[in-house]
Amino acid sequence: MNLPLTKKLERQSKRLPEFLSLLLFMLLCACTAYWVMQLIKPPLRAVTAPPQAEQAQVDVSLAAGLFGGRGTVTVASNYQLLGVVAAKKDEDSVAILSADGKPAQAVRQGKELLPGTSIKEVHATYVLLSEGGVLKRVMLPEDVRSKSGMASPAPILAPAAAPNQDLPPEQPAVPVQDK
Repeated sequence: MNLPLTKKLERQSKRLPEFLSLLLFMLLCACTAYWVMQLIKPPLRAVTAPPQAEQAQVDVSLAAGLFGGRGTVTVASNYQLLGVVAAKKDEDSVAILSADGKPAQAVRQGKELLPGTSIKEVHATYVLLSEGGVLKRVMLPEDVRSKSGMASPAPILAPAAAPNQDLPPEQPAVPVQDK
């Protein structure tokens, strides 16, 4: 039994140099291909990050009215404040407004000026309108303020212990002047 094994080993040993030569030739081809690819490789392109899309800035103060806060106040352009009567009781205050170039009309605080537009607050130098839920500030013109002596308003000092800090301070009455 020993004989067939030795004959097989002899046959395999004759092919061993051919097998090693083939293996070394394949290794030489792989190394040559690698180095040729490294030498003829094109230069690397600079990779830049894709431009970031600008995120829309969301103004969270617009939703303040939904949660009981006060929203931002925008300046109304199609309304003109001609006069103000600021009473001690807020509901008795009256604003004289002209809307969209129409004749002026006197409107109490809390009442509608136009459909969907109501007077929210009346102050000595401005009025807050609520137009579709959006607060708009209408300022008294400078010439009317200077005639009534309100060109430079005095600072309002808060009392030391105010019971309710959310209420605006009371404003003095402003005389209405005809133009």
